[in-house]
Amino acid sequence: MRELALNILDITENSVSAGAHLIEIDVLADFAKDEMAIRIRDDGCGMDEQMLATVCDPFTTTRTTRKVGMGLPLFKFSAESAGGIFSIRSEKGKGTEVVATYRIGHVDRMPLGDFGGVVLQLVTMNPQVDFVFTAQSGETTGKLDTRELREILGEDIPLGAPEVRSFLREYIQENLVDIFGGRL
Repeated sequence: MRELALNILDITENSVSAGAHLIEIDVLADFAKDEMAIRIRDDGCGMDEQMLATVCDPFTTTRTTRKVGMGLPLFKFSAESAGGIFSIRSEKGKGTEVVATYRIGHVDRMPLGDFGGVVLQLVTMNPQVDFVFTAQSGETTGKLDTRELREILGEDIPLGAPEVRSFLREYIQENLVDIFGGRL
């Protein structure tokens, strides 16, 4: 993967497959400290200790269509190769949390990429899941909570409706530019 947004998409799709009803995704940047963190937390089925111990092995996967799973190993590699740390916590029946940290200025840090596009895709393509996205840089924070959006729109207007999708695309991109200024 050439951008971190695709890693986020891949890990989040794992959360959806694990039956999560709520997925929280945070991208936090501290440019003064040269640090960035990406956190994905879900309330899905979680993993037992045996699966958790091997989940970053590319030959460990729950998929039946292929025998390798590269999402978590690549996410871990992206963090560690950019001077960061990777961690994963999970509890069977309670969910999973994945955290990857990066040195923003590290030569091997992949760009964040089209995070706004990933947010839009996740929100509009997974109507059965609630998402909370948080983007933060210094004192500037943006939050998008699909539960609040659904409350405002009512039951008759889906998040994937063309007008809603168009609004969300612009809203997300404008806020990410305001928060990160194109620096990630």
